[in-house]
Amino acid sequence: MPDFPDLTTLLDAAVRAVGGADRPGQVQMAQAVERAVEREEHLLVQAGTGTGKSLAYLVPAIAHAFRTGKPAIVATATLALQAQIVDRDLPRIAEALAPLLGRRPTFALVKGRSNYLCQHKLVGGFPEDDEAALLSLGSVDRERSRLGDEVTRLREWAELTESGDRDELVPGVSNRAWRQVSVNAHECLGSRCPMVAECFVELSREAAKEVDLIVTNHSFMAIDAFEGRFMLPEHDLLVVDEAHELTDRVTSTITDELTSSSVSVAARRAGKGEAAARLEEMTDLLADVLADLPDGKLTALPERLVTTLQLVRDAAHATLSEIKPDKGAEVDGAKQMALAAVDDVHDVTSRVLEERDLDVVWVNHDQRRGAVLRVAPMSVAMMVREKIFQERTVVLTSATLELGGSFDAVAGTIGLRGAGSPPWEGLDVGSPFDYPQQAIAYVAKHLPPPGRDGAPTVVFDEIEELVRAAGGRTLGLFSSRRAAEAAAEEMRARLADDGITVLCQGDDQLPTLVRRFATDASTCLFGTLSLWQGVDVPGSACQLVIIDRIPFPRPDDPLSSARTEAISRMGGNGFMAVSATHAALRLAQGAGRLIRRSDDRGVIAFLDSRMISARYASFLQKSLPPFWPTTDRTLVLRALSTLDETASDVEPVFEPGARGIGGAPLVGPSAAASAAAQGTVPVARSPRTAVTGGHAWTQEQDEELREGLASAVTVEELAEHLELAPDLVTARVNQLGLV
Repeated sequence: MPDFPDLTTLLDAAVRAVGGADRPGQVQMAQAVERAVEREEHLLVQAGTGTGKSLAYLVPAIAHAFRTGKPAIVATATLALQAQIVDRDLPRIAEALAPLLGRRPTFALVKGRSNYLCQHKLVGGFPEDDEAALLSLGSVDRERSRLGDEVTRLREWAELTESGDRDELVPGVSNRAWRQVSVNAHECLGSRCPMVAECFVELSREAAKEVDLIVTNHSFMAIDAFEGRFMLPEHDLLVVDEAHELTDRVTSTITDELTSSSVSVAARRAGKGEAAARLEEMTDLLADVLADLPDGKLTALPERLVTTLQLVRDAAHATLSEIKPDKGAEVDGAKQMALAAVDDVHDVTSRVLEERDLDVVWVNHDQRRGAVLRVAPMSVAMMVREKIFQERTVVLTSATLELGGSFDAVAGTIGLRGAGSPPWEGLDVGSPFDYPQQAIAYVAKHLPPPGRDGAPTVVFDEIEELVRAAGGRTLGLFSSRRAAEAAAEEMRARLADDGITVLCQGDDQLPTLVRRFATDASTCLFGTLSLWQGVDVPGSACQLVIIDRIPFPRPDDPLSSARTEAISRMGGNGFMAVSATHAALRLAQGAGRLIRRSDDRGVIAFLDSRMISARYASFLQKSLPPFWPTTDRTLVLRALSTLDETASDVEPVFEPGARGIGGAPLVGPSAAASAAAQGTVPVARSPRTAVTGGHAWTQEQDEELREGLASAVTVEELAEHLELAPDLVTARVNQLGLV
């Protein structure tokens, strides 16, 4: 066997394949990843925009998988990055590395069960979702009509899709419609399902067992680690991209909630037994108790709430005993959904009543759902240390891991500081961009500090002047949905005669809005948290980013306030450790939307004068790229006008296509058919023809089978050529009807 190619050779080939250029930071990061794996030492890498960090970890991860025979796992926070890796980066990398490695590297996309169509639910194996019954009477008919249209479209798409992956459906559907065709992990019948052989989830996970690299998300990775479900294969290398999001994603994964509606749904699903009737009786009692509680954190559980939760817990326990199937008895979809719903009620009430040391309990009054009781851990640091950093090497990377010039803040939130923390290295490989030459950081110091009553007229005047000067081309990042909507409404009225379109988050699906923004220079996109990260619009479509105010967490946010109080009790600075750190992270992410390539130019405008006047301003500024700073409004307007006048055409936008089992993008006739049938709904091959015995077949291998059999080559010879077991080849030949 020839010598295994070195990392430099592999990286060079991958960079050429994606049309990239030599980047010292990318090489430095790739070498650091390889070194961390060899030393079995964790690594935190800050890699600024333009570094090419995806290739810097994908190439050494693939090399490690080839050397060890174990897959490497890549976990991301956003769907956008998952799609970029699976649809754009990995196919080209795999093609480039195949001649050097002796075969094409394989990869798969693995996500949670509720992201996929459920074949059994599609054919009526589960009862319909109960949520329509919970709508207000005035909206039932209207919502049911829209819901029916979406479900009809989903059923048509189900006949075409190969992956069953919700992300493949463009445009998407509401969560309520999706629940009519999907189940969560607790509702799934698993191996007892009569359609397990056709299950999109099982097929995707089977395909993933033999691949070199698996792409998943933070939440799935956390569930796999914390709950010990072993949905991911054994591995000794985990790469966490967008690692600045890890703490929030893990916290969200292990946050529980309880509503009177969830108790009612569980009782109805459980049937007409005596215990189920008692559980149903608890619905109004719980609703009354929660309705009387104010919004916010519960520093202690009120006696009346404790009594009510005990009654609900005991009724749920009795109901579980009542509906539990006899040993060996078959469990259908309705029974499994009932068990899952009642079990969830029992577990949440039990957890709240335990009053664990780190748990924070709070009430939120939702306009549609009523009062919601939530419980979440104040800190996940020790859990992440124990469950994520044991038994594997972990590489964490992001453009924003150093806050205020140090890795300590982020490292502390994930268990890498303090007694007993594992060894790790922090590395900042910088960015290839010349930020002072490419971008201006403008602080509108003349504006009044932001208040609680919405933006005053002078702020809208400032936004209007900036947007007009830029000719559109504006991404507006706001601290709340209300602020974004108010600004969008005001700008639509003011700019209506100027040919500038203003889109706002909520007008359509976010990916659709981002694509519209990216394809039209005279368009602006305003929104909140989801737009502060993961939006990649290089070129002239985005030359102005507006940030309305420093994105501190809300003062009444239960988890932030609990963390602040805990740190202050220990003698630390709770505000700097929690609120300022949170704001610095969001600001760094938001600022990162502006410069995406070496030839990008633009302005980031902060409409919050505290960015230069507050005592914590220097900490926030150190967390941002080193843009050229100014408070000169006239200079900024002139610069924006010049950029608009000299701007090149906007960049072409990548359109998502169909995926096969395992998440790999389809190519050839199936992808070409993506404009047929339902317009933008992709057409794919039958899900029954993608996998045999855990091997995911490629189109190239199928063509080799056809050509070989046409030339009278035997199955045994084909199996030897493809390095596969003969029974796998025979099964595929039968599937394709080539016998």
